[in-house]
Amino acid sequence: MKKNAFNPYLPSWEYIPDAEPYVFGNRVYIYGSHDYYNGHVFCLGDYVCWSAPADDLGNWRYEGIIYPKTEDPLNRDGKMCLYAPDVTVGPDGRFYLYYVLDHVSIVSVAVSDTPAGKYRFLGYVHYPDGTKLGERQGDEPQFDPGVLTEGGKTYLYTGFCGRGDASRTGAMVTVLGSDMLTIEQAPVRIVPGSEYSAGTEFENHAFFEAPSIRKRGNIYYFIYSSEVMHELCYAVSDNPTGGFHYGGVIVSNCDLHIDSYKPADLPAAYGANNHGSIVEINEKWYIFYHRHTNGTWYSRQGCAEQIHFTPDGFIPQTEMTSCGLNGAPLPGTGEYPAYLACNLFTKEPSVYVGGDRFPKIMQDGRDGDENEGYIANMTDSATAGFKYFDCRNVQEITISVRGYANGHFEIKNRMDGGTLARIPVQYSNVWEDYTAKLPLSDGIQPIYITYRGPGNASLKSFTLR
Repeated sequence: MKKNAFNPYLPSWEYIPDAEPYVFGNRVYIYGSHDYYNGHVFCLGDYVCWSAPADDLGNWRYEGIIYPKTEDPLNRDGKMCLYAPDVTVGPDGRFYLYYVLDHVSIVSVAVSDTPAGKYRFLGYVHYPDGTKLGERQGDEPQFDPGVLTEGGKTYLYTGFCGRGDASRTGAMVTVLGSDMLTIEQAPVRIVPGSEYSAGTEFENHAFFEAPSIRKRGNIYYFIYSSEVMHELCYAVSDNPTGGFHYGGVIVSNCDLHIDSYKPADLPAAYGANNHGSIVEINEKWYIFYHRHTNGTWYSRQGCAEQIHFTPDGFIPQTEMTSCGLNGAPLPGTGEYPAYLACNLFTKEPSVYVGGDRFPKIMQDGRDGDENEGYIANMTDSATAGFKYFDCRNVQEITISVRGYANGHFEIKNRMDGGTLARIPVQYSNVWEDYTAKLPLSDGIQPIYITYRGPGNASLKSFTLR
């Protein structure tokens, strides 16, 4: 039996951001960075891989460590982190992994005979004279490689452009030969960074980081994180090395710009940096991105949403949901863990992660402990939103709560809707269940759970019956 697919799509104790999704054979493979729960910086772990059957996107399998950080000759002591990677299939049919270590600005390459490795170190991207890309005078520092191979050539997209740094001009593309290492065409800029975007179509959505490239039909889609960080934007061209035009925002990890259930300028989650790409799975297209947990930037989890294309090839911005890859709303019955919340906010709006000021998704234990996540720090007005459910004849709701809170929870099916159920809770240092009648109308709808009162509660799950 196929499993329901959720956001995040991996187990709640796994932290794989910066996802590059690919379909190889009949499985979807996810390549990304590897954060730790409660990590103090980005990307502390080795590269691991997860995969799922293309026709069962709720059934993910851990493929193990595919490339340890000590495999790179520059990092035998493991002191450097593996930043966001990408994978491409070379002309020889092998799988090539491109990445950058956090303290150098050159591109490393590893290779494997199979999608899930193990990968072994191959070399560094270099000019014909042996000079490494990133070390020649005039080269910009290399970061976040994205790759696409076709016609015996590999197009390598890199870049990082912080605001105020005029030394970095934008996203660059470099063309490599069939050995996957040697440069045939030197880097050229395709999308400007914020210091060079004034007066262009990219102004206010200039390139920041996270370059990724995909092809649909005859159109190349360049996906990137913009200068505001929380949004993944895209540009389109019929040429992989130039002529890109701004397309729009695909997804924001705080749902900014979305006006279907709230005002467009109101954030409905705590965003920060973003990284991901698009992929076609069984004739449907999805955007993969990540969210932030634990009230920090450093424990990120992969999410995905279905996207649609207009007849002229544009991608309208998609809304964050809890059902992502499911292909349909979740059944409106049964127990759902609180970490599936796609909206999380208080009466104080914030686009960005805010530490202990706001509610946060976390877990008990340490990184690697397979403990299911929950929402902590639910103080007065803290709201968790879950979307969407196909509800039929729902009569009651049960919530599982712990913490030093002596107030009540309100249940709604719209952010601005009336309260449908009110559930008093009491101080408890263990999980306690509380039940109330829920006069919920039939149909596809969200569930919003808001805490009111003194203290600080944690929400583990809710059950619809």
